[in-house]
Amino acid sequence: DSPDGDQGFPGELKISVKYTLTKENAVDILYAVTSDRDTPVNMTNHAYFKLGGHASGSVLDTRIQILADSFTPTDADSIPTGEVLTVEGTPMDFRTPKTIGTDIGSDYIQIVQGKGFDHNWCLNHAPGVCGLAAMRIMASGRAMDVYTDLPGVQFYTGNWLGGEKGKDGASYEDRDAFCFETQMYPDSVNHPQFRRLLVKAGTAHVTRTSYRFYIGK
Repeated sequence: DSPDGDQGFPGELKISVKYTLTKENAVDILYAVTSDRDTPVNMTNHAYFKLGGHASGSVLDTRIQILADSFTPTDADSIPTGEVLTVEGTPMDFRTPKTIGTDIGSDYIQIVQGKGFDHNWCLNHAPGVCGLAAMRIMASGRAMDVYTDLPGVQFYTGNWLGGEKGKDGASYEDRDAFCFETQMYPDSVNHPQFRRLLVKAGTAHVTRTSYRFYIGK
């Protein structure tokens, strides 16, 4: 329950999140929200993944593919500039599978500013359709596909983990995990050209994201 005025946003929000483990070995996440006033909403899931296991170290050898032709660049404070740029010819191009470490050491300004990948990719699938966003994210023979009906995904490579302590005393250093945070484009309330979600008073909005796990080849 988010009261009217919480963090400056209008309307009392009633939010529920349902997690389901499916027969297809997917973690299915269903978000539902209603409000008594029109209000912008952008919910996501910030889980970290390490397909090699919790103590497997760096994820730079993890191979990923993101089905997106463009991304939203950010300024030095990681705030979107309002532009939408093609990934063509840049280290942001994951349309063909490659390892996280392939270009993370690039001198491309977007990577330098964030100390790695921490950007929103503009997904290619049709709006509102639960489609494949990222696929065959692979490490140690394990694979994960990401499905969502949202238009964007924030790919973050754990650039600031800094030795966070975890399970069984494991130490999570920078780039020892990654996130795929499905979302509307960040800061869309301040960029009219971005796709945004405005939940109308008295109506329910439901969105879905699914992380499917399997043995990769």
